[in-house]
Amino acid sequence: MWIRSLMAYRVSFTMTALGNFAVTAFDFAAILLMFSQVDRLGGYSLAEVALLYGASGTAFGLSDLAMGSMDRLGKRVRDGTLDTLLVRPAPVIAQVAADRFGLHRIGRVLQGALILTYGLVVLDIAWTPLKVLMIPLMVLSGAAIFASLWVAGAAFQFVAQDAAEVQSAFTYGGNTMLQYPPTLFSKELVRGVTFVLPLAFVNWLPALYVLGRPYPLDLPEWVAFLPPLVAAGCLALAGLAWRAGLRSYRSTGS
Repeated sequence: MWIRSLMAYRVSFTMTALGNFAVTAFDFAAILLMFSQVDRLGGYSLAEVALLYGASGTAFGLSDLAMGSMDRLGKRVRDGTLDTLLVRPAPVIAQVAADRFGLHRIGRVLQGALILTYGLVVLDIAWTPLKVLMIPLMVLSGAAIFASLWVAGAAFQFVAQDAAEVQSAFTYGGNTMLQYPPTLFSKELVRGVTFVLPLAFVNWLPALYVLGRPYPLDLPEWVAFLPPLVAAGCLALAGLAWRAGLRSYRSTGS
């Protein structure tokens, strides 16, 4: 329904998608400005940073396209309109994710994919079958990890009711952090996004395997192949949090 509504005004949709593309491109423009002053950023070249940026941006764009509407749940909890979703013969989580579905967000996906392609073309990588497989694996697993953050954040809104900005700190904020090399951050932060909130599995660890670079925290090489398992675990935990939040919902009482 929302796609049909958007496509009823094709020029407006195209302009909005291009605007989404342009706005997200400003992030990479900032990186280009940095490299106009330095040759390497945290020991990484522009093409290597482009690979990190593109992998994270594409993964986040896919999750934002599919689950980005989850941040509206708090408003539905506050005004009681979530009740209308509970009586429909469809999963509530699917209805919340599809609420005001914004196909124009495809601009973010395309922008990230273009930067990722640029990095892969420019870099001189010693390709192997495993490294080739790692690229789509990294993007899809990263999208699933980000999707679990959207769901977990929505589950938290059943309690907080007005926590969209907290949710954005981990989703949009996590994507922004992953656009840069891990060498720019303290070891404590890298440990946190590896062992507590496993954002490092979105792009840092698998991308470093592709680049042939040493892993942060002296991690073993096989951790680069864990993103699918990490993504599955994150989705399972987010699903449990969602079910607990939905069971705790008591409407507005009016």
